[in-house]
Amino acid sequence: MIRNLLVLVLLAGAVWAQQRAGDTVKTSEGDLRITPLNHAALLLEFGGKAIYVDPTGQAKYDGLPKADLVLLTDIHGDHLAPKIIADLKKPGTAVIGPPAVKEKLPETDAVANGESKTWEGIRIEAVAAYNIERGPKPGVKYHEKGRGNGYLLALGGKRVYIAGDTECTPEMKALKSIDVAFLPMNLPYTMPVEEAAACVKVFQPKIVYPYHYRGSDLKAFESALKGQPVEVRLREWY
Repeated sequence: MIRNLLVLVLLAGAVWAQQRAGDTVKTSEGDLRITPLNHAALLLEFGGKAIYVDPTGQAKYDGLPKADLVLLTDIHGDHLAPKIIADLKKPGTAVIGPPAVKEKLPETDAVANGESKTWEGIRIEAVAAYNIERGPKPGVKYHEKGRGNGYLLALGGKRVYIAGDTECTPEMKALKSIDVAFLPMNLPYTMPVEEAAACVKVFQPKIVYPYHYRGSDLKAFESALKGQPVEVRLREWY
């Protein structure tokens, strides 16, 4: 009995380690490691730095490094969790987000849509993230233009796009030479899988991760992109 329990514990540990191992993308300056955490939360490790995007309380951070940089996309609770950010911080941790986030988290270094900054040699561009059609009532959108950010990061010659809460906007369609993209696809707040796939066909990232996808049919997204020069990576975010 004890031996069987030990085997189960070891197997569970191996599964946990595999999930935490994440994916690796080769760059001109070393590996970029991508670890899905939960919903809109992810970890990028590059050049000895840990970059967290939208870390919230639904994710588990056991065994993960403290944050060198936290990128925040919007003010909603599934993107902005001050207590989790405080837990992940260490001396010198930078926090970057849109002006609306700075109003709620004053330590934020505000970057508005269309603006950019360089942090530790990494160029970070804020891309508009918003609803075109969808909202709780006529004349009101779930995500108004100008409030939320997506981000375009330059990492060792690779261009990484993290869309945030958004529909398929003109700004997304205009993106060029994207190596890795993270796209949301949950209704009613962002877009359906069909719209997300159609947008991917326009800007054609080399790798695309569906994220922020609770309740969506990821196989339909994958099927819609068959024959496209895009690698679809389906990972466990929940």
